[in-house]
Amino acid sequence: MSISQERKTALIKEYGSKAGDTGSSEVQIAILTERITNLTGHFKSHVKDNHSRRGLLKMVALRRSLLDYLKSRDEARYKSIIERLGIRR
Repeated sequence: MSISQERKTALIKEYGSKAGDTGSSEVQIAILTERITNLTGHFKSHVKDNHSRRGLLKMVALRRSLLDYLKSRDEARYKSIIERLGIRR
């Protein structure tokens, strides 16, 4: 259900502004999006897994608040990240 270390470093390289940039909003949103898509696939075969579903809802809420923060600070970066990740808003 979690993402591998290689995939996480690839996301950091792709969305980070510099090497080792794990704290920027874009990187955090990209990692959360990857985890959300993995969990969504998990629920196709494990329909009654309500404990993980609660974690999914918390991740979605955290991603939403990060996106709202990014939109309030820099709308161009917000628009580019939702285009690159394919998040509908």
